[in-house]
Amino acid sequence: MRLLQVRRSALLFAASPFAAVGSTRSNHANPDHFDYLVIGGGSGGVASARRAAMYGKRVALVERGASWGEGGQREGAGYGGTCVNVGCVPKKLMYTAAAHVEAAHEAVGYGVTAREARVDWPTLVSRRNAYVERLNGIYTKNLDNARIERVDGVARFTGPREVVAAGRTMSADHVLIAVGGAPAMLPIPGVEHCISSDGFFELQAQPKCALIVGAGYIAVELAGILNTLGCVTSLACRGDGVLRRGFDPLIQEVLNAELVRSGVRLERNTVLEAVRKEADGSLTAALSGGKELRGLDCVLLAVGRRPVTASLGLEHTGVTLGADGKVRVDEQQGTGIAGLYCLGDASSSGHELTPVAIAAGRRLSDRLFGGAPEAKLEYDLIPSVVFSHPPIGTVGLTQPQATAQFGEANVKVYQSKFKPMHYALCDEKDKKPMAMKLVCVGAEERVVGLHVIGVSADEMLQGFAVAIKMGATKADFDNSVAIHPTASEEFVTMAPWGAVPEVDGAASIKPVMPPPPRPLPGKL
Repeated sequence: MRLLQVRRSALLFAASPFAAVGSTRSNHANPDHFDYLVIGGGSGGVASARRAAMYGKRVALVERGASWGEGGQREGAGYGGTCVNVGCVPKKLMYTAAAHVEAAHEAVGYGVTAREARVDWPTLVSRRNAYVERLNGIYTKNLDNARIERVDGVARFTGPREVVAAGRTMSADHVLIAVGGAPAMLPIPGVEHCISSDGFFELQAQPKCALIVGAGYIAVELAGILNTLGCVTSLACRGDGVLRRGFDPLIQEVLNAELVRSGVRLERNTVLEAVRKEADGSLTAALSGGKELRGLDCVLLAVGRRPVTASLGLEHTGVTLGADGKVRVDEQQGTGIAGLYCLGDASSSGHELTPVAIAAGRRLSDRLFGGAPEAKLEYDLIPSVVFSHPPIGTVGLTQPQATAQFGEANVKVYQSKFKPMHYALCDEKDKKPMAMKLVCVGAEERVVGLHVIGVSADEMLQGFAVAIKMGATKADFDNSVAIHPTASEEFVTMAPWGAVPEVDGAASIKPVMPPPPRPLPGKL
């Protein structure tokens, strides 16, 4: 038996073990012409560029870097893109800080004496920024190690496969647009006093009283972080609650109730109309209906994102843009223009998630340079997590989506709501809810949707996502012996475990015998 040991850092950042294998690196006479030219140094662009370099191709990557306008608004993210600089990574670090504060409160119930839980904001920010800076260096080092030519500057197309950047005119056989997106702002009076999610990561002092505007996952996550860290936090949304789109009703119900219970001041059916700065430096937010929130030191807009495509000169390429400014692409990231591709948040692919962009970028390079003409990312059954309080994990169809697609008579739902054992000895005020749902279709009850909110939902989702991608049924879930005592065991013990009603609605049941397990492989 051969044992392969790989460090996690190597899995995330190091070159693939087959980096030295494959065709010999091409050698163009023209130093400004490349096999592959990538615009954007975020996760998707870097992943695709490195994959192409592994196949021996001559690759260049253009990254504009971060800059700040006159109003202090950030433009550009830097190497690693939004995720590394002003997104997933620093957000998760702030979330983890908040989780430690929560844990300190919960520990008291278990007889653990703890000092008053509070965060030293400047220390947290300093350490977070140092971590991000280290990741920036890893990204550039890996590009250099792969012999990818880095060009620091703003790219602008002069033709379908020709770009001007940093005073150079560069061309390539294949060009990838991977410029990502940026936060949108509201066209309201006083918007200059507001910050975006980018600005959240530039706060040098901890807000004491904040208003978050938005109903999506970014608004929910940042509101949860601030509230948990002791900030008086209001969350204004235009509808009846948050996460109204794309999330199962069970998740919406539990989260909206928990936001209020945990202390977030939820302003429902509300629109921010203006912000003004008072003589004492505080902010006042004017809401629809005449209500005002006074004494704020932070108004944060999380009202959506826009693709960063306006300055690219795409009119010189022939690509089609949607009304949202995103480049229209097919299932293989093609734009309809020979040799020109787009992926990630700037494309119409959907799923604005870092792992999606990485996977799409790698599959694109496999198709272009790896002899895999059918390679593409499958965009169905993509798992995602919201780092709310408590966190959310979801993969597949919601109950309404499944009903619309398969018909109500063909959809069977199993769900459970409970207080997990994690909080068994805690004071009632420190206990957070948990809810789970399986959405199944057809006579075989194939699981097409799995949704969970509660402690460790973010960590438990990945394995279930693999099972659902492989076509697992409710019987397969029942056939997996529970790990006890855990919260995740609820997914494989939902009533009636291992059985179904003999007649729909009747009290009697009959056992459902799971299929025999697949035999283990023989000698390899």
